[in-house]
Amino acid sequence: MDDFLLRALIGGIGVALVAGPFGCFIVWRRLAYFGDTLSHAALLGITLGLWLKLDPIVGVVGVGLCVALLLHASEQRGQLASDTVLGILSHTALALGLVSIAFMEQVRVDLLGYLFGDILAVGNRDLVWIYLGGPVALLVLVIKWRDLLAIAVNRDMAQIDGVNVGRTQLLFATLLALVVALMMKVVGLILVTSLLIIPAATARVVARSPEGMALLAVVCGAVAVGGGLWGSWRWDSPAGPSIVVAAALLFLLMSLLARFRRSASDSR
Repeated sequence: MDDFLLRALIGGIGVALVAGPFGCFIVWRRLAYFGDTLSHAALLGITLGLWLKLDPIVGVVGVGLCVALLLHASEQRGQLASDTVLGILSHTALALGLVSIAFMEQVRVDLLGYLFGDILAVGNRDLVWIYLGGPVALLVLVIKWRDLLAIAVNRDMAQIDGVNVGRTQLLFATLLALVVALMMKVVGLILVTSLLIIPAATARVVARSPEGMALLAVVCGAVAVGGGLWGSWRWDSPAGPSIVVAAALLFLLMSLLARFRRSASDSR
C-alpha cells in the first residue's frame, strides 16, 4: 500500500474514533445545526491562523470557542431562538472567512482543500494532531460522560441533580470545535457534520445502550473511511465525499436490515 494511502487510512480511522462518540451527543441533543455552524466558522479560524502565523487548527479551535461563548450569552438573554442565532453566526463567520481570504494576497490558500478535504494529502504532522488532540478530547468526554448524558436526557432534571449545565455545554462546544479542526483535513469543512452525524445515526438504528451506540458509531465511521478510500482508489473519485457516500450507504443498509428484522419478528 502506498504511503499516502496508508496515512489517509490511519488519519481517517483516528478521526472516526473521535467523531463517533461526539456524533452521538449531536444526534441525541439535535445539535446538527450547531455542528454546521462550527464547520462554517472554521474557515474564519483558518484565515486567522494563517494571518497570525499559527497552525490553522489553533485558529479553528479559537473561533469555535468564540462561537460557543456567543451562543451561550445569547441563550442567557433569551431574546432570539438558538437556531436564529446559529444561522447568524454561521453565515457571518463563513462570509468573514471568505472575505479575509480575498485580502490575503501574499498567502496561498487551498480553499477547495479546506472546504472539501484532502485526506490523501494527510501528512505526519496531521497524524500527530489527530492522535494527540483526539485522545484528549475523548478523555474529557469520558470524564463528563454522565453529566452530558443527563443533559441529553433532560436538561432541567440534570440541573436539579447538580449538573452545571451552562459550563458543561460550553465545554462540549469547545471540544466539538477541536474535533471539527481535526476532521477538516479528512472530509473538509462542508462535509464535517455529515461524518459526525451519519455514523452516529447508523449506530442508533441497532444500538441498545448509549455506550453501545458510541462504540458502534466508531465502528461505522471506520468502515465508512475504509470503504470511501477504497471507492476513491477504485473509481478515482474525490476521497472526502466518497467517505461520506460510504457512510450514507452504510446507514441505508443498516436501516433496511433493522426494518427487515422488525418485520420478521412481528410476523412471528
